[in-house]
Amino acid sequence: MPVQRGRDLLIKLQDGDTRFVTIGGIRTKRLALNSDTIDVTHAESAGRWRELLVGAGMRRASISGSGVFKDQESNRLLREIFFEGSVRRFQIVVPGFGTIEGPFQISSLDYRGEHVAELTFEIALESAGELSFQSL
Repeated sequence: MPVQRGRDLLIKLQDGDTRFVTIGGIRTKRLALNSDTIDVTHAESAGRWRELLVGAGMRRASISGSGVFKDQESNRLLREIFFEGSVRRFQIVVPGFGTIEGPFQISSLDYRGEHVAELTFEIALESAGELSFQSL
């Protein structure tokens, strides 16, 4: 796979029934896919090597990013979702890989401002249900 531009990784929020809009001007982004394992090793495991139960662990996705808001509307929308504690559909577009889509909850929303710079934010999302994956 050739080198991909980091700016092409997009975090989008569902706006309405089917349309997804990009969240702010996110400059740094991270997607982590995790799966817990269940150890089923027993006294008769071959060579005493650990054995894992196939497909039994909990899967989850975490997304984080930092950047600047495009406008007051995107700031208001994310702030509203956070304070409501609601779960919304997001889409994560990973160049050269595919699109992950599903319900996420905002677990962290931080604001930072410096005297002679723009207001920036950091956001963290945690998956809140089944995710779908569509490869490119």
